[in-house]
Amino acid sequence: MSTPPIALLPALAGGLGASAAWQQSTQADDVDLLAASQPNWALGYDQLTKGPFQGQMHSVQLPGVRLVHEQSNCGLRQRGHIGVGHFGFAMPLAMQGPVKFDGQSLEDQSMMIGRSEELDLCCPGSFGLVGIVVAADLLRELWQRMYQRPLSRWLDHQIVVQARPAPAADLKDAHVRMLRAIASSPQLLQSPQTVAQMRDEILMQWVEAIPERVEMSDTRSLEARKRLVERACELVMSRPEQPMSMLKLCTEIGTSQRRLEYSFQAVLGMSPSKYLRAARLNGARREIKSAADVPASDRPGVQDVASRWGFWHMGEFASEYRRQFGELPSSTLAGVFRKGG
Repeated sequence: MSTPPIALLPALAGGLGASAAWQQSTQADDVDLLAASQPNWALGYDQLTKGPFQGQMHSVQLPGVRLVHEQSNCGLRQRGHIGVGHFGFAMPLAMQGPVKFDGQSLEDQSMMIGRSEELDLCCPGSFGLVGIVVAADLLRELWQRMYQRPLSRWLDHQIVVQARPAPAADLKDAHVRMLRAIASSPQLLQSPQTVAQMRDEILMQWVEAIPERVEMSDTRSLEARKRLVERACELVMSRPEQPMSMLKLCTEIGTSQRRLEYSFQAVLGMSPSKYLRAARLNGARREIKSAADVPASDRPGVQDVASRWGFWHMGEFASEYRRQFGELPSSTLAGVFRKGG
């Protein structure tokens, strides 16, 4: 893709007001707090690796564009939407273990691209990324001006591409520098002209890092593996109180254990038993944390919650819970009521 003439960009900045720009920095010791920190997004995070969670997210909203820098010390599966009627672009900054975006593997120079309504990112280790979420109308206008053609159809899919190396390296640095500059000088967001210039500059850099050709191969087999994984997850989570053996799970969904194992590794980067157990632990933790919202007369105990999520031996549940989240389930419950006053 060729660099567009700068003279084309000012038209994108018309009608901006300072009230359309803001920034937010969140540090959280709980995955649900980090997931819920973004206005107008609906995300759910599950913690996949063991230990106390620490995550942070710095966001800057410019008109039609949101910049994000996210880091976490634990593996996560992130699902949901990052705004409706937008497109998302993201690149990893640090990876430990196989990272999967919509079932596709990431490398250091990979770029995740697609519509914002269906996010599925699985990173089974500490992870960092930079990303940008763009209003569809704004991206369509820029795309038309840059390439004299409508928005490419492949953008409607969730896809991983290898970014152009030189622009990608510059892009990551520029993205982080811009966020740091705004954090240290928040008055920058009070100037509509400055806001417009920053937005157009960073948006252009993201689009310029996209490779000239994007291949849409292997989509049929990928979709089949994703459907199999989702069927298995839905079945297990619909009956969490009845943990299934891999043999029973495979029988219920009509597949072989080898194919199920391969599909989970391909789509999520981990085995079905490991992922599904982590998902049930996250479900139990979420229910324990919701205790403050339940009338005292109906409030379940930790043992009741554990049983509902298929953990029948309290000693083993408490030990596994502490390994996963860095605290006992009773400590989670006590913390809920301390924070609730």
